[in-house]
Amino acid sequence: MTRFRFHLGISLAVALACASFAASAADPASTAPAPAADDGTADAALTRTITALDKQLFDAYNACDLDTFTPLFSPSVEFFHDKGGATFDRDSVIKATRENICHKVRRELLPATLKIYPIHDYGAIEEGEHIFCQVATGQCEGSARFLMIWKRDGERWQLTRIVSYGHRPLTETEKAELAPRKAVAVR
Repeated sequence: MTRFRFHLGISLAVALACASFAASAADPASTAPAPAADDGTADAALTRTITALDKQLFDAYNACDLDTFTPLFSPSVEFFHDKGGATFDRDSVIKATRENICHKVRRELLPATLKIYPIHDYGAIEEGEHIFCQVATGQCEGSARFLMIWKRDGERWQLTRIVSYGHRPLTETEKAELAPRKAVAVR
């Protein structure tokens, strides 16, 4: 169970971290959300909304701000992780994040991979790829893909389903490409 929580936390961290990666690579001082890839399927307002929610979610994840992080998940959220298994409630996701991610792992979004798709009368699908970095060393070591389902209830948005998959170590080439950015992030 401990291994599952660790992988769940790592996966969640990776998904959240990737959202801010591209923006920081272009301008490390920037706090603006990274733009989503435009494949013509989502309207601009929805893309801005989900991109901002991703940034809010992963900024909270990276800072271990669980007061901001927690309400972004439905109480019955389903989280599926190819290495760690599945969990079926918000409390389990928050516990795994607190125990395995907080102050240990940072997630960075790869902005060019972010895509947003509307779900009629429900919300949106967010998909992309992110990397995970160790907070203590600044080393970015892993990558994964993610798919998140956001439900809209009035002006409130919550995650109802998360799939984190395709976890793999970064190649030496990918690590080398990240090194200049890592030096800026560690300062």
